[in-house]
Formats: sequence, C-alpha cells, structure tokens
Amino acid sequence: MSNSLADLLANKNFDEPPEMAAIKKFVKDAFDEECEVLVRERDIVLTVRSSALANTLRLKINELRAAAQTEKRIVFRIR
Repeated sequence: MSNSLADLLANKNFDEPPEMAAIKKFVKDAFDEECEVLVRERDIVLTVRSSALANTLRLKINELRAAAQTEKRIVFRIR
C-alpha cells in the first residue's frame, strides 16, 4: 500500500515539544538571548551564540532541567 506525502504529513504533529519551549523561555528570560533547541530521544541539544553563555548555562543545568521537567542529557553547542 502506497501512502502519498500529503497523507503522511497530514498525520504529523508539528507542535513544539514542551521541553523545547521551556528551554527557549528559560534562556530568553534569564539571559535575553535566543537559542536553538533540538529534542531527540535520549538528549536535548542546545545551541547558543557564545561560549560564555554555554558555560553559564552549563553551571545552571539543574535549573534548566527543572524548567524543562526532563531528565534527558543536555548537550551544549556553540554556533
């Protein structure tokens, strides 16, 4: 049985995961910076603009996990 691309996309949920929204809000509220967030099965990749911000967020990782309500591993990347 062949499914068309339109049929497959019609059943896809394009909403932002709650972890993603929570992390973006945390970074925006605390540091007034934008970030990119990729939520995967076992981890969350957080891409930020500077190494200083990445290191500061690394120190606040427990607060970040609490805000996102997750136990996934958080990986920091610098753009």
